[in-house]
Amino acid sequence: MLVFFHSLTPSLKVFMKTKATLELADLKTMAAAAEAEALKHGWAVCIAIVDDGGNLMWFQRLDGVAPISAHIAPAKARTSALGMRESKIYEEMINGGRMSFLSAPGLDGMLEGGVPIMKDGQCIGAVGVSGVKSSEDAQVARAGIAAIGL
Repeated sequence: MLVFFHSLTPSLKVFMKTKATLELADLKTMAAAAEAEALKHGWAVCIAIVDDGGNLMWFQRLDGVAPISAHIAPAKARTSALGMRESKIYEEMINGGRMSFLSAPGLDGMLEGGVPIMKDGQCIGAVGVSGVKSSEDAQVARAGIAAIGL
């Protein structure tokens, strides 16, 4: 038997959560700040920005970066967005002996350098950087995110 309710009881209020999203202006601001941080140190990197589902929204490759970084930066960003945490966490787990994470589906950038973009406790995307030491990649990613006040 199917029962359909056409109205809610008056005392029951239903609230839908809202979530911020990244806009083109945010992407441009983050990318410019990340690029500036990399250039300030003379680092050749690739910078990738993804939405909360890991979908690529922005990519740039600075002069002189190794071609492999064009694959690694988006993977770090995707891993960070889907996991809603820094990609460094996965690297640390693997280095700590949890080798099973190497087979985690959809996560192929489990190296430091992917940083989630968090707003109001929600992950709205991530920045992934590749090209220099992993800690420097993360520094560039954080500089980009800081540029939008997060």
